[in-house]
Amino acid sequence: MKQLKVGILGFGTVGTGVVRIFQNNSELISTRLGGELVLHRIADRRPDREREVHVAPELLTTSCEEVVSHPEIDLVIELIGGYEPARSLVLEALKNGKHVVTANKALLALHGDELYNAARDAGVELLFEAAVGGGIPVISPIKESLCANRFSEVAGIMNGTCNYILTRMTQEGADYAEVLKDAQDKGYAEADPTFDVGGIDAAHKLAILIRLCFGTRIDFDDIYVEGISEVTALDIEFARQFGYTIKLLAIGKEDNGCVEARVHPTMLPNNEPLAKVDGVFNAVALEGDFLGPALLHGQGAGMDATASAVMGDVMSVARDVFSGSIRRVAPMSYPPETVVDLPVKKMTDLRCPFYLRFTTDDKPNVLAQIAHILGEHHISIASMNQPERHAENAVPIVILTHEASEDSVVEALMEIDKLDVVREKSRFIRIEGSLA
Repeated sequence: MKQLKVGILGFGTVGTGVVRIFQNNSELISTRLGGELVLHRIADRRPDREREVHVAPELLTTSCEEVVSHPEIDLVIELIGGYEPARSLVLEALKNGKHVVTANKALLALHGDELYNAARDAGVELLFEAAVGGGIPVISPIKESLCANRFSEVAGIMNGTCNYILTRMTQEGADYAEVLKDAQDKGYAEADPTFDVGGIDAAHKLAILIRLCFGTRIDFDDIYVEGISEVTALDIEFARQFGYTIKLLAIGKEDNGCVEARVHPTMLPNNEPLAKVDGVFNAVALEGDFLGPALLHGQGAGMDATASAVMGDVMSVARDVFSGSIRRVAPMSYPPETVVDLPVKKMTDLRCPFYLRFTTDDKPNVLAQIAHILGEHHISIASMNQPERHAENAVPIVILTHEASEDSVVEALMEIDKLDVVREKSRFIRIEGSLA
């Protein structure tokens, strides 16, 4: 029987899930492949720590170098995460002629081109379904099932931690800090949650999806990133009153040879499919010229869901090896020579409706002053809410605008914040319409 020998770098949560699949579904995998996957080595700094699975001691090593250079290993699964030593190890594995499967979105977002080129030069596969959406099939459908479509939009809820926090805030009226602490206590958020709540994790995934959907290189630094730490229970309540839900969205659009690439809190109409994705679930919305709108939704993280995606890639490589069809599909869907460099739209050029919130003195003529400044900047008011005061002699004024340019909104708010009657820095949240 044909065999593919596999080595794993990292025996943490996802690595444990991968080993469980090897152990529990080996017969099923062999039946589907017409060949055998053999787990040959597992590298981890702490091979003796307690895990949910038991493996033979001779499979374990503390040396990642042993795995990436082992002459009998055909495929390496990288589950270390982060930039280094993951980058160096993956490059070494590729140069040694080993196929690589990774779940490392940060690595691909910042060093993707280097890795794709190394895989091409070595004539091996580099697959990464688990890097975006965890267990949700996102990469493969874009690369294969939907590849005849010209995509105009890709957007989604791509971080379960942020979605869990915003869902709790929405459903319970709780404050951000309170929900974050609870999420950390329950293990839904890291002790240092910066990559998640700061939007960086979602931006890593967006960088990959933009390359896949639009066939363009994108510098990670060109993606606008804004996290959820400034979203308040007050904003969420006002959004609800207007018929909206606040989500952290990663948004990519291609229009007239220009790309939008942004991650930020976004107000969505309650009837939008993405607005209904709650808790730790993720979803990716696509818009294709022949497909139309589509939504891919499911578990975005977790041991079993992510391990499932990893093993799907391993089996895909095995099928290609056993059938002699290596590199049938380019890692990022487009052959390298067809990838283009499209300009990224500046956020100051963005046009969309906005939610604006001001905290002002409870005095006559305040609204007129604000409306006058908005008008001078060509910002038209669509609706407004001025509830009862929420602090001593202070009232919130909430405005939804018609479509306006971001630079006009920023300039108007800077001018409004200089008014003597304004108590706090004004807040704005972008509003999006149909994404699926």
